[in-house]
Amino acid sequence: MTDDLKNLVASDDYRHWLLELKQRVERARQRAAASVNRELIKLYWQIGSDILQRQQTQGWGAGVVDQLARDLKAAFPDMRGFSPRNLKYMRALAQAWPDPEFVQQPAAQLPWFHLCTLLDKVKNPVQRDWYAAKALEHGWSRAVLVAQVETDACGRAGNAITNFAERLPPPQSDLAREALKDPYVFDFLALAENAQERDIERELTRHITQFLLELGAGFAFVGRQYRLEVGGDEFFIDLLFYHLKLRCYVVVELKTTPFKPEYAGQLNFYLSAVDAQVKAPEDQPTIGLLLCKEKNRLVAEYALRGVAKPMGVAEYQLMREVPPSLEPGLPTIDQIEAELRPDLPDAAS
Repeated sequence: MTDDLKNLVASDDYRHWLLELKQRVERARQRAAASVNRELIKLYWQIGSDILQRQQTQGWGAGVVDQLARDLKAAFPDMRGFSPRNLKYMRALAQAWPDPEFVQQPAAQLPWFHLCTLLDKVKNPVQRDWYAAKALEHGWSRAVLVAQVETDACGRAGNAITNFAERLPPPQSDLAREALKDPYVFDFLALAENAQERDIERELTRHITQFLLELGAGFAFVGRQYRLEVGGDEFFIDLLFYHLKLRCYVVVELKTTPFKPEYAGQLNFYLSAVDAQVKAPEDQPTIGLLLCKEKNRLVAEYALRGVAKPMGVAEYQLMREVPPSLEPGLPTIDQIEAELRPDLPDAAS
């Protein structure tokens, strides 16, 4: 390499230009991949719609799917995706989204296996559309989508008790309410139900990636036991975040006991201090989130009416609740112990 070429490669102008070209190439690749995916999903929807229509008008049975799979594989041996199982998913896709306008909806922009996951796990059409929109908006992987569905993210979203409608202007209040959920599920922590506040804080920060995923898109971690000095006295916030979409700080206080009205007063003080000492002029008002072991909704609603700062109250779970439909089939503690220790005498004997 000549000295002139070495100087060129080392120059800021060349490096900036190369970086810009790399970004252009990457954006073009992403657009190309998205375009291919949209065309594939459109094709799958059309095939599924055709199968449905012909089964209804021609009276063809389920055997047509197997025959069609064989014929399509023979016609396109190098093309994957024409198995009987996949064709049944295509038919299910057309059943779930029968309107041809489906191709303009968020679901049509998701990868195929995301759609298969939604078809398998979400039967409610409104909830299915919600998960599809969130998966597209936040770029959820298939594994993350499964986790969100299994923890009922849709049912928990916007469910926290808040005073946002009274303390924040309409656009901000709606966004803030949707940013909180109830309950929060921290089943990724190896903690017992009687864990202390500091233990939970420590484990949440050790598993910050999963914690942020459970909090939702937009949360950025600022610090644990964040120090504030007010009038010469020290105070420590359990957890401090910044929400990129809301453009505000979020103070999170953990309580291992049921909600008490005085907790709202303490959080109100922290919000005032953050607004005065941490918040920048361009930031929106700081909001608070009280995470309690449990709460009386009416008590929480009354307590929030009397505080000046915007805040919400939600419960947290250290273990995911078992659906009621599965509870009768679960073994009891005595049965588990009997399996582990067959030498123990029966309690009834």
